[in-house]
Formats: sequence, C-alpha cells, structure tokens
Amino acid sequence: MYQRYCERQGFTCRELDKSYGEPGPEGRIGTKDVCLEIKGKNAYGLLKRESGVHRLVRISPFSAKKLRHTSFSSVEVMPEIKEEDKEIEIKEEDIKVDTFRSSGPGGQNVNKRETAIRILHIPTKIVVSCQVERTQGLNKQKALNILKAKLAIIEEEKREKELNKLKGETKKNEWGSQIRSYVFYPYQMVKDHRTNVETSQLQEVLDGDLDEFIRAQVRL
Repeated sequence: MYQRYCERQGFTCRELDKSYGEPGPEGRIGTKDVCLEIKGKNAYGLLKRESGVHRLVRISPFSAKKLRHTSFSSVEVMPEIKEEDKEIEIKEEDIKVDTFRSSGPGGQNVNKRETAIRILHIPTKIVVSCQVERTQGLNKQKALNILKAKLAIIEEEKREKELNKLKGETKKNEWGSQIRSYVFYPYQMVKDHRTNVETSQLQEVLDGDLDEFIRAQVRL
C-alpha cells in the first residue's frame, strides 16, 4: 500500500531490510517486518501520521472453516537523521553489531558475503538492520541513521509528555491503539478512527489511494 502511494506521489521508495514469516509448505509466508526508505518533497510531513496500529479483518486463508480473522500491523514513520547530526549521540559501548548474509524468500542468498548489518542498542533494546547496500560499512551507516531516528522520536515523545504534564493535559498515546481499520468481511470498508474518514473503496486504498485519509490528518 505504501509503495503504491509513493508511486502515485512520485516519491522514491526502496527496501532497506525485510524479514519473512515462518516457513510453510510453499516457502516463507508473508512479511514479518520491513523497513522502507522514502524520499520526496514533504514525504515525512505527509506520512508521519501513519504511525500507529493498523487493523485488518478478513477471512483467514489458513482456516479450513473460513473463519473471520483479525490481525494487526504496527507502522512507525521516522525522519531521516543525517550522520553529521550531533544532537543524537550513539556511543560505541552502547551498541552491539552483528553481521549476516542478505537473504530473500526461502532463504535464497542475495549476497554470498556477510554484508548485512544488525545493531542492538543496549540501553533501549532497539534493534535495527540494513542489508540493501553492497558493503558492511554502508549498511552499518544506514542502520545507525535509522537508530538515530528512532532515538530522536523517543526524545521527542519524552518532551511532549513533560510539556503535557506542565499544561495539565493527558494526551492519548496513539502508538498503542489502532488508528485505522481495513475490513474485508462481512462488508468492505476502510475507516480512520481519528478523523472518522471512511470509504468502501477498499481495493483502491490498498492500491495506494491514501490521499483522503492523509489530507484529513494534515488538517487536524
């Protein structure tokens, strides 16, 4: 959906890292985690409110009884933090770096050498990885930039909480609650629970037609 949205907006979008579901009779099933790099005019401003939990309701393809199944997907949108940004400091003793081979579905190696990088930030337990570049050095730098962005978001959330305390306000944490539902059955509907914008054009939304939802969020 987001890749299609980027195509519509003229943004560039590429996968930095991807992991798959558990092995099944037809190879690996689905996508477990994916990290996308999106570049374009106002890309972060338009997409940052997509952060949160998205709820999908459908007939399970794995149920012989055709039971309705609800699943959830967490989306996190972060700005790009440049290497020269000194506000976010990452100490070498605070990270653990591992290397691994880039791989695709079914374990098929994309790269025969261990150029992919996984970084654990020990104080926060955050794990980031990158496998799209051809060298360990480039993958490590890209992974560090992702880690910086995650840490910047954490600091921003801390400042907002402190500000709300001073104002005497209690702000709802939308990361822990669903922000949008995509219903395939018993009817077709997409509804944003923050703006109450909804549409029955489910397939169009999944094909990247997010303009109505994003415009409503920008107006908030």
